Amino acid sequence: MVLGLITFAVTILSLIGMVKEVKRKNFFGAGFAFVTVLVFGWFSVRTLFAVIFTGGGGVVA
Repeated sequence: MVLGLITFAVTILSLIGMVKEVKRKNFFGAGFAFVTVLVFGWFSVRTLFAVIFTGGGGVVA
């Protein structure tokens, strides 16, 4: 559960960073932030889904 929340926090911070970098027109930094949002966002959603609906860790099919 804690791992899912930490990765969710990283996702939110990366989303904020991505918006700031787009405003600065730094598209290289915005691209890396976008990839970070995708990877960490997917991982946090799947981790929290596994913890909430299956009662713990493990593989969700």
